[in-house]
Amino acid sequence: MWVFCLLAQGCCAAVPPALLKLDPSVRQAVVVHPVAKCRAQLGAWQKQARWRRIYFVSAVIGRNGLALPGKKREGDGKTPSGIYPLGPAFGYAPAIATGLDYKEAGDLDFWVDDPHSMQYNQWVSGIPYAKSFERLKRSDDLYQYAVVIGYNTDPIIPGAGSAIFLHVWRRYDSPTAGCVAVNQKNMRRILHWLNRRDQPVIILE
Repeated sequence: MWVFCLLAQGCCAAVPPALLKLDPSVRQAVVVHPVAKCRAQLGAWQKQARWRRIYFVSAVIGRNGLALPGKKREGDGKTPSGIYPLGPAFGYAPAIATGLDYKEAGDLDFWVDDPHSMQYNQWVSGIPYAKSFERLKRSDDLYQYAVVIGYNTDPIIPGAGSAIFLHVWRRYDSPTAGCVAVNQKNMRRILHWLNRRDQPVIILE
């Protein structure tokens, strides 16, 4: 059953049932719903007296769509389904406009994706002890504005997937390797809205 709320613009949006099951401390949610194999819609929801959708935008997800719950694997090209915390944010500038904790990514900052490394699925400053890792200050600027999606972080399960972020897309028709991505303007808008005090989460379903 869908519950409806009235938006400030005078139109209605169905409240996703998953929002109604969240812990009461959660007051911000990014809801991502696939509309094609790698295309999706992303809605920004804020809870005050009730849940209200602030806006929704186009997004892309993994090239192979969403993984079923518990089935995400390293390198499968799928975005994990489920509900995960959002933050911290990171990017290339010393500081950005966001209510999330923020960290600047430099030339010696990496994210480890080697399942055999003790540093798997972690941010590492300095050359990692791993056979495979991703540079966080990319030359293509996809991580100029980004947020860590708290997938496979507590506990970290080797091989279950790593480096899952919300970040800038390459193009509207270019899927990710497993992340969620939007255009740069919308990424900055999302970052400006998100606030750690509202315990933000992302819902992928």
